[in-house]
Amino acid sequence: MGKRQRKNYLDYVPVCAPDHSWDLNEKNLVVIHVENKGFYNRLAQKFFKRPKASHISLDEYGSFIWQQMDGKRTIFEISHLVRERYGDKAEPLIPRLTEYFRILYQNHFIGYSTPLGEGTPRNKKKI
Repeated sequence: MGKRQRKNYLDYVPVCAPDHSWDLNEKNLVVIHVENKGFYNRLAQKFFKRPKASHISLDEYGSFIWQQMDGKRTIFEISHLVRERYGDKAEPLIPRLTEYFRILYQNHFIGYSTPLGEGTPRNKKKI
């Protein structure tokens, strides 16, 4: 049997979730708009006056990173852009950046395309 090839997380291409729209606020920071769907959300909206949509504001670093996700750049390439822009203020860059992308993924704000050369071109992971 051949060795299993380990996937490098930095080779993944982050992709914005199609369910969520986003725009820039007056401070040029990204605001992600999440529609609160589903049975329990409708109950909460009706009985507890919960909003139909949530608006998540990103900070300066998060906004810069979010705007670099073009569906083509890998996490590694984005790390270079962050380093160019913020220099030493972004350190320790790789651990912080990978944790940031994991949080975005866990909250269903992004999905990933796997690195090229693995199966069909740009296999999409669930968003």
